[in-house]
Amino acid sequence: MGKIEEITIKGLSIQMIIVNKFDLVLIAIMDKDFVKDDMREEAVKALDMFYHLYQNDITDGCDVSQFESFKKVLYYQIVDYFNRVNGENTKAEIKDFGFFTEAIAKSRN
Repeated sequence: MGKIEEITIKGLSIQMIIVNKFDLVLIAIMDKDFVKDDMREEAVKALDMFYHLYQNDITDGCDVSQFESFKKVLYYQIVDYFNRVNGENTKAEIKDFGFFTEAIAKSRN
């Protein structure tokens, strides 16, 4: 897959981070106002969790629907991250960050 470890793209109203590990690629697209403390570490953590859960199932041409359960793992990682970076402000209004917004809203209910 090459030697790319990370690519960060900043511009317009988004920031994108692309992280490569275990021949897997994680792409996170965030609003530029979204707090991104230690985002690379969070991306690597997500890839680590995914790889350790599914390393025996990852093959060329595999059916990606078998990884659907990872959404729940990622959801909890996002909620933990949001709570950690916002501290006392976890009840603050959240802008629309797509999946992130849905995950955080569910954690509050």
